[in-house]
Amino acid sequence: MSHLFAADANLVRQAVDAGADLETRDDRGRTPLLVAVTEDRVEIAEILVKAGADPNALDGRHDTPWLVTGVTGSVPMAKVLLAAKPDLTITNRFGGVSLIPASERGHVEYVRLVATSGIDVDHVNDLGWTALLEAVILGDGGQRHQDVVRALVAAGASVDLADKEGVTPLAHARSKGQTAVARILQDAGAH
Repeated sequence: MSHLFAADANLVRQAVDAGADLETRDDRGRTPLLVAVTEDRVEIAEILVKAGADPNALDGRHDTPWLVTGVTGSVPMAKVLLAAKPDLTITNRFGGVSLIPASERGHVEYVRLVATSGIDVDHVNDLGWTALLEAVILGDGGQRHQDVVRALVAAGASVDLADKEGVTPLAHARSKGQTAVARILQDAGAH
């Protein structure tokens, strides 16, 4: 296995300096950058990005380094990859952009950063859900998810964009007993 997959930044730097193939793959189709992102090894990701590693390289699960930042919620890693100009429209195996899993998981600071990066805050995944719907439907209505909803609303997310069954985020919040989330949505003009 290439030293590009090492957990030691010095070994990775040596491999890069020696001309190692930045897009080499492990047995799961992951590039060294995707592994570094998954393990939140920011210094290693910086080395790889500066050397030209592809933030859009798809693995066998249809993940990319950029998409994985939405799962991990690592703001430092997101900043490293945003500097590499990732394709914000690439979707995961569920048809979602990075903002959707981040919203579901309550990654507040990540959502605040990425929602203003030019990403489509109203992107609809294969389930028919936006980041806002994911935050309500799969969130717990607690402070983190309230803050995610606020961040999405502040970034211009459509508060009335319904799911495939025509149920709005406000209706979902009410049915789940998420009073605070419902109030945020109402204050934003949701119906």
